Amino acid sequence: MKVFKFGGASVSSSEAVRSSVNILKMYPGNKVLVISAMGKTTNALEMVARKYFNQDPEVWTVFQEVKSYHEGIISELWGESTELPEIEKMFGLLSNRIKGERSLNFDYEYDQIVAFGELISTQIVSLYFNSIGLKNRWVDVRNCLKTDDQYREANINWELSERLAKRLFTFEPDDLYITQGFIGGTLTNQTTTLGREGSDYTAAILANLLDAEEVSIWKNVPGILNADPDFFSNTQKLDELSYKEAIELSYSGAKVIHPKTIKPLQNKNIPLFVKSFLEPEKPGTVIHAVEHPLDLVPVIIVKKNMALITLTPNDFSFISINNVSDVFSLFAKYRLKVGLIQQSAIDLSIAFDEPEQGIDVLIRQLQEKFEVKYNTDLDLVTIRYYTPESVAQISAGRTIYVEQKSRRTARMLLK
Repeated sequence: MKVFKFGGASVSSSEAVRSSVNILKMYPGNKVLVISAMGKTTNALEMVARKYFNQDPEVWTVFQEVKSYHEGIISELWGESTELPEIEKMFGLLSNRIKGERSLNFDYEYDQIVAFGELISTQIVSLYFNSIGLKNRWVDVRNCLKTDDQYREANINWELSERLAKRLFTFEPDDLYITQGFIGGTLTNQTTTLGREGSDYTAAILANLLDAEEVSIWKNVPGILNADPDFFSNTQKLDELSYKEAIELSYSGAKVIHPKTIKPLQNKNIPLFVKSFLEPEKPGTVIHAVEHPLDLVPVIIVKKNMALITLTPNDFSFISINNVSDVFSLFAKYRLKVGLIQQSAIDLSIAFDEPEQGIDVLIRQLQEKFEVKYNTDLDLVTIRYYTPESVAQISAGRTIYVEQKSRRTARMLLK
């Protein structure tokens, strides 16, 4: 059994949906297809969630844009004036959600709204495949991937999810299942999400639970590149990576793979292929157990929208383990994702993903014990297998706030 994951770009249009049929036909046998929201739908639904929570009447304009986008794809797949009751029902549920009274928990409301992107995309693809004779079964993944209630970054209940997944994915009589990435459900059937770009993680979870032979993630790039082509020219494809290297890259901010994806696969030695849906016959990149040394070119990862806080104790005492513990307890409280730490005798510098609501509350609390200096809108650049030339190229003409180097990795926080 194989697990395939199709990202938003690979189902972003009627042409892309039709092309996915050809990919599936290249691989006979049992398959689970994990699908993301179509195109940029998640971004649009995030806007719906914010406007709904802030009681902004423009929420209906964005809602209608999302609805019209999907109706356009449906018309191109089936013909004009086609209405699918299953999709109308989904948009009806979303509409009722927006009309209803909001709670005081934005993260909860976010998950209940944004999850519709995956639910709608998978329904459309499943219905289309069945209409052309590609028989499949649609599965609501919330019925088997059970999580806690940490909304927007829920944790999987592995034991329960395994029992439920094996009960749902029997491959009798169907050999193709279509389900959602990114979302799960609590024990009380509230919708949760697994973190932004979490569909890769879903594919890895299901592969682990169902003992898959392999996982393939289909992207609009030829594989994993040594740099983001949106920022750099002359990028090179990496033919293979070890699980360890993939974890290093994803943790540093590589967008191709969700940070949590690798561990469930490594645990059962399941290879992961990153391939192009535009050129499906090409080998792409494989992530697997590697016994031989890897000879890699410098791999450059840029993580944007970082904040930097530098703390000095008000009494100019040394930074102690108690100081560090208190600070990280505060970061954990606000669920901030730390990307880089640097400590001197009296200073502690921490770079982290800048949160949507800003850092004012955090700074006020830190100022009770520390002098606080901070910067926002920074880039955290990681270079694996760095060379002096690659470091000079990245840092030329830019202010460096923090720099760290180890044997294989150089990291710089830049303006």
